[in-house]
Amino acid sequence: MTRAFGWDLGGANVKLARIDGGRVVHVAQIPCPIIPERRKFDDAVGAALPLISSPALHAVTITGELSDVFNDRAEGVAYLVELMQRVAEAQTLRVYAGSSGFLKPEDAKSRTLEVASANWHATAALVARRHVDGLLVDVGTTTTDLIPIKAGAVAARGATDAERLTEGELLYTGVVRTPVMAVAHSAPFKRRVQRIAAERFATMADVWRLTGDLKDDADPYPAADQRGKSVEESAARLARMLGRDASEGELGEWVALARYFADCQLAEIDHAARGLAERDALPPAAPVVGAGCGRFVAKALAERLGRQYLDFAEIIDAVPEAREMAARCVPAVAVALLAATGE
Repeated sequence: MTRAFGWDLGGANVKLARIDGGRVVHVAQIPCPIIPERRKFDDAVGAALPLISSPALHAVTITGELSDVFNDRAEGVAYLVELMQRVAEAQTLRVYAGSSGFLKPEDAKSRTLEVASANWHATAALVARRHVDGLLVDVGTTTTDLIPIKAGAVAARGATDAERLTEGELLYTGVVRTPVMAVAHSAPFKRRVQRIAAERFATMADVWRLTGDLKDDADPYPAADQRGKSVEESAARLARMLGRDASEGELGEWVALARYFADCQLAEIDHAARGLAERDALPPAAPVVGAGCGRFVAKALAERLGRQYLDFAEIIDAVPEAREMAARCVPAVAVALLAATGE
C-alpha cells in the first residue's frame, strides 16, 4: 500500500505522519488536553481525523499508556489500541512492538510490555537501516532517548522504560516540560551560588526560550504560571526559581542564568552519551543522529563529543514543507515508513 499514516500516541501529544510512496508529505502534532480524563486521547485523535484519508495503512506506536488516567500499562495499551481500531475501522491497522515488529491489534492488547513505549525502537530501527553505526539522540519535550546503533542493528540493552532508565538509554529530561528544579539544585547569580526552589515555577521551555534556541511552535503547553511566553515572562518565571522578582536583575543576567541551566541539562545528557559510546565501543566516525524538537541539544552534544552531526531530516525523503516537523515527530514517521516500505 503506497499511503500510510504513522501514529505516535503520547500522554502529552498525538503525532501523525502521512507517507505517500515512501515519501513524507505531511506531519502534525496535536497536544493532548491537560485534563485527568481518558477522553483527552479521544479528543486529540479526533482533532487529527480531518488529516487522514482512506484507503490507507495505519501504523501505531504508543507511549500514553503511562498516563495516570490509567491504572496500569495494560489498561492503557488496551484503551489506546481500541481507540485506533475505531479510527481505522476496516482499514489495515498494525501496532509496533519493538524488536517483535508489528502486531495485529488483538495480539497487541495481550503483549503490553512489548507494545508499551516502544516508539524509540521504531526510530532506531529506521536509522539502523540507513546508517551502520551511530548514536541516535532524540530530545523531546519530556524525555531524551539515547540509542546506540552498531553494525546496522539497534544496540540498546533495555526494552522497557524501567530497563532503559537503568541502562541510561532513557533520560527523563526534555526541552519543554521538564521542571527547572529537575536539572539543578543550585545556581550562580550576582556572584553568589544559591539554592533554588523545589517548585515548578519554571520549565526548560523558559530556559531554552531565553537562550534563543527553542522555536515558538515547539511549546504548545501552558506555561507554569499560565501566563504568556515572551522572553520577559520567561525571565520572571526563572527569577521565581531563585525566590526573586525579575526586577532584581537585568535581562542579560536572567539569560546568563538560563544558559547555566541549559548547560546543566546538556551535561547530564553528555555524561550518559559518553557512557553508552564507551559501553558499545562506537567507532569515532559514528555520527550523532539528532531528532526531536530539541535537536539543537543533540547538535551541541555532537560538538562536545567530537562527532559528526547528522539531522534526522537528512536521512528521509520528505517534501520541503514537512521536513522540520518530520524531524520533530520521528516515531510517527518511522512507524509509517517501516510499515509501508517493509524496511
